[in-house]
Amino acid sequence: MTSPSHSLTEIQRRIDEVKRFLSKTLSIANAHTVEFYTHDVWERFVAVSPHEVLSTVSSCSDQQREPEHNTKEQSRTTFGFCNSTSRLVDTDELLQAAKAHSLPGLGVCMSRDELLQALWGDRGEKGAVLEPDEFMNSKKSHEVQSMSEVVACLAQHCRVQQVIDVGSGKGYLSSFLSLQYGLRVYGIDSSSTNTHGAQERNRKLKKFSRVYQKHSKAARAWGEASKSPQEDVIKIQSGVKGEDGAGTVTKEEEEVSISCPDVNSAMERHSEPQPETDELFLSALSVDLVRTSPTRVPPTQLSDEERERRKRENLERKAKNRTDSSCTVFSPLTSYVTAETELRELIDELEDAVMVGLHTCGDLAPSTLRMFVAKAELAAVCSVGCCYHLLSEEFDPARQECVHSACGFPLSQYLRHQSWFCGRNARMSACLALERVSVGQGIQMESLFYRAVLHVILRDHYSSFKSEKRVGNVYSKAKSFVDYVRRALRRLELDESKLSDSDIQEYHDTYRPRMDEMHAFNMLKVALAPCIEGLILLDRLCYLKEQEDLSFSALVQLFNPLLSPRCYAVVGLKSYEGRCSS
Repeated sequence: MTSPSHSLTEIQRRIDEVKRFLSKTLSIANAHTVEFYTHDVWERFVAVSPHEVLSTVSSCSDQQREPEHNTKEQSRTTFGFCNSTSRLVDTDELLQAAKAHSLPGLGVCMSRDELLQALWGDRGEKGAVLEPDEFMNSKKSHEVQSMSEVVACLAQHCRVQQVIDVGSGKGYLSSFLSLQYGLRVYGIDSSSTNTHGAQERNRKLKKFSRVYQKHSKAARAWGEASKSPQEDVIKIQSGVKGEDGAGTVTKEEEEVSISCPDVNSAMERHSEPQPETDELFLSALSVDLVRTSPTRVPPTQLSDEERERRKRENLERKAKNRTDSSCTVFSPLTSYVTAETELRELIDELEDAVMVGLHTCGDLAPSTLRMFVAKAELAAVCSVGCCYHLLSEEFDPARQECVHSACGFPLSQYLRHQSWFCGRNARMSACLALERVSVGQGIQMESLFYRAVLHVILRDHYSSFKSEKRVGNVYSKAKSFVDYVRRALRRLELDESKLSDSDIQEYHDTYRPRMDEMHAFNMLKVALAPCIEGLILLDRLCYLKEQEDLSFSALVQLFNPLLSPRCYAVVGLKSYEGRCSS
């Protein structure tokens, strides 16, 4: 597999383009919503009305618009900001520029299908697919199914059988990779609670996988007999018997379907008797697979030779089941992982492997890439990060982060040499979901408004309004603004008797007409979110491009952003020579 057309130099040029855009606009992303009224944020950064901003955002979402070329106006502005006052004067110019400086606008990403085609080509056939809806919600199902196929293709391309899932959580991806693709997966998570939950899930899946394997074998035979398979997805159905009762669901396996909530919903949907379907299913199987069970002979009537033969066969079957089970379930491990983690100390049977991470939080995503580069055993990586606000920054002016370990941003030497700094509020803004907001799944404006007005009250009446104490999620429990403020004051351990209900309500009524300012400002933040996320991901791609022993590296859109907003994966492959010499 050859490297895509985007060279290191081209990625660096794209980084420069995004940096130039953000150097003008990052101040909006870094403005804290809590301080919106106390710092008079709207007046500081915006010179147009909230209505104009909201209407322009709405029109840009509804239709594709070509940028208007007003030479006189644009000579006075940069990305919509006035060159003399640095305030926003042209919303449309800003939104068009933001779109151009997002990952889709920069044209630096591969699609998932393009990656699969490059990895898979026309070789091989996809086997029966276990429908992940049987185990998890629609979002997680979409993510797991989309990513697992990519990981399986990477493993096949690298000719490896092991996968290391960093930040494996509850083991959804790990379970599916092992169950569907037969890969040996080690899931590493720092939370013992997650690991214990994954172990319990793993135990149940060991039993459940036997049911699945029996039915999938029967279904494959059915497809071969009929020579016209119409479905790639094998739905688990009960009551199918194969040779020697191979399709029979044992009492223990029935208990699994009752005790495991992830599996139970799947079994319920298919547990109703369907005589016509079952008859059709059985009739399509070859005669060799459908046999009548012989009359059961009581053990006391068996000869010594027959008893010994059956005992030997049972032992052999159990040994085979243990071997099959070890290959189709994953091993959850508890460990805090950094770039310096020695994998062989965690995994005794470590072989060449693919390292993956599905929505690895904060610094774990860059640590995954550092580990991939440093460890000779890791042949490929597929990393989808999230929680950008939890990234540590090397060039944080406050120097509150990166005290004891390598920082999460910037990762590339290119950005590190430029001492680039985003800021926590900007990274928080990068977590906003433009696609969801664009289709009406908006921001909870009232809760943000309540918190900003509360900050005004704290400034006016309490000297501790800059306290490190957090209000927390009191909005969800509050029945009104007055109730919200009183709950917040109690949470902050402040004297609520200083204010009457009417005093509190007056603050609400005073700032309520200005709520549109906050709404419009947050929509500007949403528009900038893909650009900030893009810079973070381009930095990670640049880091891989800087390595000499990689044969391939790319940003790949794995997921539908409406279902999963953090939809981009950083994918890398080592050359064979690089793996041998690392």
